[in-house]
Amino acid sequence: MLHGIDVSAFQSSSYATDGLSFVFIKATEGRSYVNPHLAAQAKTARDAGLVVGFYHFLWPGNLTAQADYFLRHAPDRPGDILAVDWETTGDGTHASNAEKDSFIRRLKALRPDNRVVLYANRDFWLTVDTTSYAGDGLWIADYVSAGKPRIKARWLFHQYTSEPHDKDVTRFAREDDLRAWATP
Repeated sequence: MLHGIDVSAFQSSSYATDGLSFVFIKATEGRSYVNPHLAAQAKTARDAGLVVGFYHFLWPGNLTAQADYFLRHAPDRPGDILAVDWETTGDGTHASNAEKDSFIRRLKALRPDNRVVLYANRDFWLTVDTTSYAGDGLWIADYVSAGKPRIKARWLFHQYTSEPHDKDVTRFAREDDLRAWATP
Protein backbone atom coordinates (compact mmCIF):
# COMPACT_ATOMS: atom_id res chain seq x y z
CA MET A 1 0.00 0.00 0.00
CA LEU A 2 1.07 3.54 -0.74
CA HIS A 3 0.59 6.35 1.76
CA GLY A 4 -0.92 9.78 1.23
CA ILE A 5 -2.74 12.59 2.97
CA ASP A 6 -5.50 15.00 2.22
CA VAL A 7 -5.17 18.69 2.99
CA SER A 8 -7.40 21.75 3.07
CA ALA A 9 -7.10 25.36 4.15
CA PHE A 10 -6.61 24.09 7.71
CA GLN A 11 -3.15 22.72 6.81
CA SER A 12 0.01 24.57 5.93
CA SER A 13 1.02 25.00 2.32
CA SER A 14 4.40 23.50 3.19
CA TYR A 15 3.16 20.21 4.66
CA ALA A 16 5.61 17.32 5.07
CA THR A 17 5.77 14.99 2.07
CA ASP A 18 8.33 12.42 3.26
CA GLY A 19 6.99 8.89 2.82
CA LEU A 20 3.99 10.03 0.77
CA SER A 21 3.04 8.96 -2.75
CA PHE A 22 -0.12 11.02 -3.20
CA VAL A 23 -2.09 13.94 -1.82
CA PHE A 24 -5.69 15.08 -2.19
CA ILE A 25 -6.19 18.84 -1.89
CA LYS A 26 -9.52 20.49 -1.15
CA ALA A 27 -10.17 22.86 -4.04
CA THR A 28 -13.75 24.08 -3.70
CA GLU A 29 -17.03 23.79 -1.86
CA GLY A 30 -20.49 24.55 -3.20
CA ARG A 31 -20.39 27.48 -5.63
CA SER A 32 -18.57 30.09 -3.56
CA TYR A 33 -15.59 28.68 -1.65
CA VAL A 34 -12.06 28.20 -3.00
CA ASN A 35 -9.23 26.94 -0.79
CA PRO A 36 -6.92 29.99 -0.45
CA HIS A 37 -3.88 27.65 -0.23
CA LEU A 38 -4.82 25.57 -3.28
CA ALA A 39 -1.99 26.68 -5.60
CA ALA A 40 0.70 26.55 -2.92
CA GLN A 41 -0.45 23.15 -1.63
CA ALA A 42 -0.45 21.78 -5.18
CA LYS A 43 3.06 23.16 -5.75
CA THR A 44 4.32 21.40 -2.61
CA ALA A 45 2.90 18.11 -3.88
CA ARG A 46 4.22 18.50 -7.43
CA ASP A 47 7.67 19.58 -6.20
CA ALA A 48 7.79 16.35 -4.16
CA GLY A 49 6.73 14.26 -7.19
CA LEU A 50 3.45 13.13 -5.63
CA VAL A 51 0.35 12.03 -7.53
CA VAL A 52 -2.07 14.92 -7.01
CA GLY A 53 -5.80 14.88 -6.53
CA PHE A 54 -8.28 17.69 -5.97
CA TYR A 55 -11.65 17.44 -4.29
CA HIS A 56 -14.91 19.37 -4.16
CA PHE A 57 -17.20 19.37 -1.11
CA LEU A 58 -20.62 18.77 -2.64
CA TRP A 59 -23.75 20.65 -1.55
CA PRO A 60 -27.26 19.76 -2.70
CA GLY A 61 -28.60 21.63 -5.74
CA ASN A 62 -27.03 23.41 -8.70
CA LEU A 63 -24.92 20.41 -9.70
CA THR A 64 -23.94 21.73 -13.11
CA ALA A 65 -22.86 25.05 -11.60
CA GLN A 66 -20.93 23.27 -8.83
CA ALA A 67 -19.13 20.98 -11.27
CA ASP A 68 -18.22 23.90 -13.52
CA TYR A 69 -17.05 25.92 -10.50
CA PHE A 70 -14.84 23.05 -9.32
CA LEU A 71 -13.33 22.55 -12.77
CA ARG A 72 -12.60 26.28 -13.10
CA HIS A 73 -10.45 26.07 -9.97
CA ALA A 74 -8.95 22.54 -10.09
CA PRO A 75 -5.96 22.52 -12.44
CA ASP A 76 -6.65 20.94 -15.84
CA ARG A 77 -3.76 18.51 -15.90
CA PRO A 78 -3.96 14.94 -17.24
CA GLY A 79 -3.20 12.40 -14.54
CA ASP A 80 -4.53 14.48 -11.65
CA ILE A 81 -7.34 12.76 -9.77
CA LEU A 82 -10.65 14.55 -9.22
CA ALA A 83 -12.83 13.66 -6.25
CA VAL A 84 -16.23 14.57 -4.93
CA ASP A 85 -16.55 14.75 -1.13
CA TRP A 86 -20.09 13.57 -0.39
CA GLU A 87 -21.16 13.95 3.22
CA THR A 88 -23.41 16.00 5.48
CA THR A 89 -23.06 19.75 4.97
CA GLY A 90 -22.76 22.38 7.68
CA ASP A 91 -26.52 22.93 7.61
CA GLY A 92 -27.28 19.21 8.04
CA THR A 93 -28.27 18.45 4.45
CA HIS A 94 -26.56 16.40 1.77
CA ALA A 95 -26.71 15.98 -1.98
CA SER A 96 -28.96 13.15 -3.12
CA ASN A 97 -27.72 9.98 -4.76
CA ALA A 98 -28.88 11.30 -8.13
CA GLU A 99 -27.05 14.59 -7.56
CA LYS A 100 -23.85 12.80 -6.51
CA ASP A 101 -24.02 10.53 -9.57
CA SER A 102 -24.78 13.45 -11.90
CA PHE A 103 -21.83 15.44 -10.52
CA ILE A 104 -19.43 12.55 -11.04
CA ARG A 105 -20.69 11.92 -14.58
CA ARG A 106 -20.31 15.61 -15.48
CA LEU A 107 -16.71 15.65 -14.24
CA LYS A 108 -15.93 12.51 -16.22
CA ALA A 109 -17.48 13.99 -19.37
CA LEU A 110 -15.70 17.34 -19.07
CA ARG A 111 -12.32 15.97 -17.97
CA PRO A 112 -11.76 12.67 -19.79
CA ASP A 113 -8.02 12.81 -19.01
CA ASN A 114 -8.68 12.58 -15.28
CA ARG A 115 -9.95 9.80 -13.05
CA VAL A 116 -12.90 10.76 -10.88
CA VAL A 117 -13.48 9.16 -7.47
CA LEU A 118 -16.10 9.40 -4.75
CA TYR A 119 -15.12 10.21 -1.16
CA ALA A 120 -17.63 9.11 1.46
CA ASN A 121 -17.46 8.02 5.04
CA ARG A 122 -18.43 4.48 5.94
CA ASP A 123 -21.84 5.49 7.32
CA PHE A 124 -22.74 7.36 4.12
CA TRP A 125 -21.59 4.48 1.95
CA LEU A 126 -23.59 1.92 3.93
CA THR A 127 -26.74 3.87 4.81
CA VAL A 128 -27.18 6.81 2.41
CA ASP A 129 -25.75 5.54 -0.87
CA THR A 130 -28.26 3.55 -2.90
CA THR A 131 -26.55 3.49 -6.31
CA SER A 132 -22.99 2.45 -5.39
CA TYR A 133 -21.79 4.70 -8.21
CA ALA A 134 -18.31 5.97 -7.42
CA GLY A 135 -17.04 6.91 -10.87
CA ASP A 136 -13.57 5.41 -11.30
CA GLY A 137 -13.13 4.43 -7.68
CA LEU A 138 -14.14 4.72 -4.06
CA TRP A 139 -12.21 6.73 -1.46
CA ILE A 140 -13.68 5.56 1.83
CA ALA A 141 -13.24 7.13 5.26
CA ASP A 142 -13.31 4.62 8.09
CA TYR A 143 -11.07 5.23 11.10
CA VAL A 144 -9.68 1.74 11.60
CA SER A 145 -6.43 0.01 10.64
CA ALA A 146 -4.92 1.37 7.44
CA GLY A 147 -6.16 -0.57 4.43
CA LYS A 148 -8.88 -2.42 6.34
CA PRO A 149 -12.09 -0.40 5.98
CA ARG A 150 -15.19 -2.21 7.20
CA ILE A 151 -16.99 -2.39 3.86
CA LYS A 152 -17.42 -5.07 1.21
CA ALA A 153 -17.13 -2.73 -1.79
CA ARG A 154 -13.82 -2.55 -3.59
CA TRP A 155 -12.10 0.67 -2.56
CA LEU A 156 -9.06 2.42 -4.07
CA PHE A 157 -8.26 4.90 -1.29
CA HIS A 158 -8.84 4.58 2.45
CA GLN A 159 -8.72 7.49 4.91
CA TYR A 160 -7.97 5.77 8.18
CA THR A 161 -7.31 8.59 10.66
CA SER A 162 -7.60 12.33 11.10
CA GLU A 163 -4.90 12.61 13.77
CA PRO A 164 -2.72 14.62 13.50
CA HIS A 165 -4.10 15.10 9.96
CA ASP A 166 -6.08 13.08 7.43
CA LYS A 167 -3.99 10.05 6.48
CA ASP A 168 -4.80 7.79 3.57
CA VAL A 169 -3.57 4.65 1.86
CA THR A 170 -4.25 3.27 -1.59
CA ARG A 171 -4.56 -0.32 -2.80
CA PHE A 172 -1.80 0.24 -5.34
CA ALA A 173 1.48 -1.41 -4.34
CA ARG A 174 3.73 0.72 -6.56
CA GLU A 175 3.72 4.41 -7.46
CA ASP A 176 4.08 3.50 -11.13
CA ASP A 177 0.82 1.53 -10.91
CA LEU A 178 -0.96 4.50 -9.28
CA ARG A 179 0.38 6.90 -11.91
CA ALA A 180 -0.62 4.54 -14.74
CA TRP A 181 -4.16 4.22 -13.32
CA ALA A 182 -4.47 8.00 -12.79
CA THR A 183 -3.89 8.65 -16.49
CA PRO A 184 -6.78 6.99 -18.37
